[in-house]
Amino acid sequence: MPQPSTRFGEELRKRRLEAGLSLTALSTAVHYSKAQLSKVERGLKAPSRDLARLCDAALRADGALIALVAAPAAGTPEAVAPSGFDEEEWMMHLSPDGSSWFQPMGRRQVVGAGAASLMSWSVSGQGAVSPAAGGGMLEASRSLFTHYRRLGQSVEPGFLLPGLIAQTHTLRELSVHADPRMRGKLLALGSRYAEYIGWLVQETGDERAALWWTQRAVDLAGAAGDQALSGYALVRRALVTLYQEDAEQTVALAQRAQRDTLPPRIRGLAAQREAQGHALAGQYGACFRALDRARTLLDRQESDADTPVIGSMHLPDSVGMVTGWCLFDLGRPREAAEELTRQLAQVSPEAVRTQSRYGVRRALALASAGEIDEACALTASLLDGVAAVRSATVTIDLRRLARVLGRHADHASVRRLAARLGTLTRFPTT
Repeated sequence: MPQPSTRFGEELRKRRLEAGLSLTALSTAVHYSKAQLSKVERGLKAPSRDLARLCDAALRADGALIALVAAPAAGTPEAVAPSGFDEEEWMMHLSPDGSSWFQPMGRRQVVGAGAASLMSWSVSGQGAVSPAAGGGMLEASRSLFTHYRRLGQSVEPGFLLPGLIAQTHTLRELSVHADPRMRGKLLALGSRYAEYIGWLVQETGDERAALWWTQRAVDLAGAAGDQALSGYALVRRALVTLYQEDAEQTVALAQRAQRDTLPPRIRGLAAQREAQGHALAGQYGACFRALDRARTLLDRQESDADTPVIGSMHLPDSVGMVTGWCLFDLGRPREAAEELTRQLAQVSPEAVRTQSRYGVRRALALASAGEIDEACALTASLLDGVAAVRSATVTIDLRRLARVLGRHADHASVRRLAARLGTLTRFPTT
């Protein structure tokens, strides 16, 4: 829990007085009670990071107040070192009660564990896969991947991960028996599968496993002759630090992924992530400069019908949506809600995960702007979708929303929402 901060309180009072604002006026601006602000100023109550962001924006402190509130302790996510696919076995246990698991193991470990006694099958490894057969598998796997990504918008990750993992294994093993040209295409598609698995695993709340799969994606792409995915891996690592509220690491990782040798799309996505890191730190100017750079780069991207798109395929205007996201972290909830409303109107209703992710943030922005009835009505309309997709990252914002609404516990619409909201904020441990 955050600890009371005399230094923050003193700085808040100093800047409030310099701005000519009374406690009542600041309370009205940030939608926190006058009594709570008074306790924070006197060092009797710890400021939340959300309160720090709102005060920082109201007093135009450009991140100075946010910097005085420590982010939650979290280690920098390290990319898991590749172990080499040739010496790695993948073991997966599937149970009808849903308690399934996946484990990578060295081949000596498999033998030592007695796994050789399990029902097993293998290919002989003698014959080559014909170009026609390889092409057929490639076409089918591309189509299947598109369907998986669409399904990922409406069901929780656990339903999809076994099939995605098995398909990645199939592409990896089939590539060994294909000619060099087909081998590269199979591995490249396998890398997209692995990258998507990493994202879904993060949605289950397992950050370390998510980074493991991201590294597998980099390895597969590298084996196919594509070094660009290593840049996108930095963007994925920066997403982990973003949810850990580590602004400095988020910006640093995203900037490393913007080197000129990488494709415009990866650099554009990295610039978006950099903007989100700057927003966490309250750096308005740096945030919008990064967003401008992102739009320029993403406008330059070249589409490739043979390669699945990297990053979200459900955002008509990703820079616009990220702008709304950033405005909230910059302490401008009303502007954030307006921008997110515009952007969500363009997103397909069938993209439930995307609607839930940005819809919950919109509700959070509305609640933080004092629009409690509107926030509750929106939240109530989202909860079925939130329950269906079961996202660890969405749950982070849902918990923040519950805390904001908790300050209005006597409000009728908050009381009606409290029970179900409380249930959905208790995300199960992976």
